[in-house]
Amino acid sequence: MIGGYQVVSADPGEPVAGLDGLDRQLLELLRVNARLPVVKLAKALGCARSTVQLRLKALEDGGQITGYTISVAASRARPGIRAMVLISVDSKLEPEVARELTRRHEIHKLYAVSGRFDLCAMLTTESTEELDTLLDRIRAIKGVVDTVSTILLSNKLDRPE
Repeated sequence: MIGGYQVVSADPGEPVAGLDGLDRQLLELLRVNARLPVVKLAKALGCARSTVQLRLKALEDGGQITGYTISVAASRARPGIRAMVLISVDSKLEPEVARELTRRHEIHKLYAVSGRFDLCAMLTTESTEELDTLLDRIRAIKGVVDTVSTILLSNKLDRPE
């Protein structure tokens, strides 16, 4: 269940209310290395393997662990054009705009932001032509008022969340 995967929790930077110390420690261990076998997790936590299995199930069922995913080194990731797109939307249509944006496979992160823009989409395309087409499709979504896009050139810092 956890071998080879990175834990994606509901809000990785924030402590989760209602969890005891053992649950918090378990989440921290999984954030560092979700490949740890249940036996090693149990040893590190000083509890039984069955306790870890029950806690993992409870964290999944309770929504604290929302999924498992792989983390690929940037140098090994598929090449492409990475971009950040700031999007201003009609406030009445923001939920619909966000829903439409989440349907685009090129968009891998979508943030609500404050200021002149309402949303920030992080995306990857295969080429600048594909990026141009995607930007046209984003602008065509009902409720999108304005966009500003920036192509990301290199990664200077990438700390885990």
